[in-house]
Amino acid sequence: MIKRGIAHVGVFFLYLLSLLPLPLLFFFARLLYYLLYYVIGYRKKVVRQNLTQSFPEKSAAEIKAIEKKFFLYLAELIFEIIKMTSISKAETLKRVKFTGLEQLEVHFKAGESVLACTGHYGNWELGTLALGLSISAKTMVIFKPIKNKIFETWFDCMRTKYGNIFIAMRQTLRGMAAYKNEPTLLCFASDQSPTREETKYFTDFLNRPTAALLGVEKIAKSTKRPIYYFKVNVGKKGYYHIEVLPMCLEPAKMDEFEITDLHFKFLENIIKEQPQYWLWSHKRWKFKPE
Repeated sequence: MIKRGIAHVGVFFLYLLSLLPLPLLFFFARLLYYLLYYVIGYRKKVVRQNLTQSFPEKSAAEIKAIEKKFFLYLAELIFEIIKMTSISKAETLKRVKFTGLEQLEVHFKAGESVLACTGHYGNWELGTLALGLSISAKTMVIFKPIKNKIFETWFDCMRTKYGNIFIAMRQTLRGMAAYKNEPTLLCFASDQSPTREETKYFTDFLNRPTAALLGVEKIAKSTKRPIYYFKVNVGKKGYYHIEVLPMCLEPAKMDEFEITDLHFKFLENIIKEQPQYWLWSHKRWKFKPE
């Protein structure tokens, strides 16, 4: 009961905080950066290990520079997500611009559904919110629920307030069946970690074998839906440009695991351009091939 009360107070505080202008929230983000990096050292060991193993060609000084940029961006990202609680449609579309959405509309006008891949890069949450406001079809997002139900409800309200549909990963097929008679865009953050039991395949990603979920590939092959990759480009602070890139338009012709390897390669190339904007604090490499 006490934990639930604290969670409710926390959610109310986040709402009040979201009413502040984003430039002021970025000031708080700078303070949070110093707290996370220099005082708490939040997952600093995990971040440094991930960076070092992903970029063995870089010096210790280069790794540390990326590490600091990542922690600053992580702090800014936290406050950007808080801001989403009260952000308007106009502000959302002002901060996220798309190139290439007309490719998707060709499919939607033909009554076809499409799959979308991206990663935990840039502000994927704000990008998804803007996407639902920018296309004619329903935007359906596959996600992993968090354990705290009160914060899960807060997240769900924030993510779906402009019409997006969020489907728990284990309910993917049921969610697809509910909208089988209309065109949809089904979105995957394809770099999510599977459990040991879910792991059936390891792909080569950032210089080491990486456990990969096969959901995108399985659905694409069984439904013959084309796949587009959403490349997030981080511009000036708080602004994003997302390119819609054709990744696999005929999935039935692809070999086994080829689609999985392909979307990880797309993400790897994006990370190498500006590595500080990927979620390095995530314990992505929990286990290796047996």
